[in-house]
Amino acid sequence: MSDPLAQRPPSRQLDWRHPVVVTADLAGTFVFALEGALAAIAAHLDLFGDMVLAFATALGGGLIRDVLMGALPANALRGWSYPTTAFAAALLAFLVDPYLQIPRPMLVTLDAAGLSLFAVAGTSKALDAGMPALSAVLLGTITGVGGGTLRDVLLVQVPAILRVDVYATAALFGAVVLVLGRRLGFSAAMAAVCGGVACLALRLVSVWLHWQLPGSAA
Repeated sequence: MSDPLAQRPPSRQLDWRHPVVVTADLAGTFVFALEGALAAIAAHLDLFGDMVLAFATALGGGLIRDVLMGALPANALRGWSYPTTAFAAALLAFLVDPYLQIPRPMLVTLDAAGLSLFAVAGTSKALDAGMPALSAVLLGTITGVGGGTLRDVLLVQVPAILRVDVYATAALFGAVVLVLGRRLGFSAAMAAVCGGVACLALRLVSVWLHWQLPGSAA
């Protein structure tokens, strides 16, 4: 007997995406690319290094997500919009930074915004692809923190998600809120907004109040 699931075109199921997810994905790509490019400039990298770090920061999490979901080739590599958005943000940061010093609070806010947008986009895509709720939450978290982890590794820094900080936890919280919103009957857009706001609020409040997760004794 043939498997009915094997007869379903998997690529179609994985390719279909709600407009809210597309918008969040592109916005997150620009924000994370800008943040990654600014980190490259602060590390005194050249233009090529700026572009590489922006691309890795913006698209690394989504690439990991798509590989784990079997959505290949990865969505970020199927067209021009995602790489172009990342490179445009990198070039903008490279051209503007010498004339406009970006304050640290703005960098923190950009990073939190990118984290929220990607956590929402990754979770929504996983749910729309029929993934279980727990898997969707994990994939959303990976989407949010994957690019930043690659950025830190390329800069030879301890990744933010491994430090005593509320970072991956914020992405996880936003993903959970989104899934709960869907379960409660919220529209895809409303659930995404709730999840994104929850992630952004937790991340910014934790920075403001210096919240930290329990760490090992020195």
